[in-house]
Amino acid sequence: MKGTDVSQHERICLFDTLRGFTIISMVLFHAAYDATYLFGFDIPWFYDPVVQNIWRCSISWVFLLLAGWMTQLSRNNLKRAGVYGAAACAVFLSTFVANVDTPVTFGILFCMAASTLVYALASPILNRVQPALGLCISLALFVLTYALPHERYDIEGLAWLGIPSPTFASGDYYPLMPYGFLYMTGMYAARLFARCSPDGYPVWMRRDWVPALSLIGRASLIIYLVHQPLLIGIFMLVTAA
Repeated sequence: MKGTDVSQHERICLFDTLRGFTIISMVLFHAAYDATYLFGFDIPWFYDPVVQNIWRCSISWVFLLLAGWMTQLSRNNLKRAGVYGAAACAVFLSTFVANVDTPVTFGILFCMAASTLVYALASPILNRVQPALGLCISLALFVLTYALPHERYDIEGLAWLGIPSPTFASGDYYPLMPYGFLYMTGMYAARLFARCSPDGYPVWMRRDWVPALSLIGRASLIIYLVHQPLLIGIFMLVTAA
């Protein structure tokens, strides 16, 4: 598709900028969480579940939609799935060994890895669906299954899918249902954009409006992996002083 044909030396800087803004928001969210729940700082407004849920969704949903969109810009989605999967394993092992909070079992990186793998394997079928229809179906399935992982079910081994058992716990939980459908919403949005923009991405999307944010966005995965150990180390130094 011509609309998604991006050369090797060309980036759509808008996506880097959006990713950079979102990763900063994520670091601030986790800083507030660590300060409040791990180190005993009193941040009354952060206790509000509405504030937490809206803030959390504004981060994770953007990441998933962007990851889905990137399927149409990637030359190798199987490789992307492997990178996400390796990062997810690293997060699990580090949170399990550190034992500071509940280990992250099926977090957002797992969801990105699994969703990217599903797309890489099923793309011949998924790409045959008309983009507008696929977007509507994916978004509808996301809404319909949104409450699924918020319950507990008398069955083991399906937490990855969105059916957690009473014994399941994770510090960050983004199973395939419903969040894989949000990922596919991003993928179909990209395909719909390509169909509606046959001349490709416009100049304003390519232009690097905020270089600092786009630079952060290009390093988002590394920042994701290192920010929590750094935050915890900083708070340990502050509280020990």
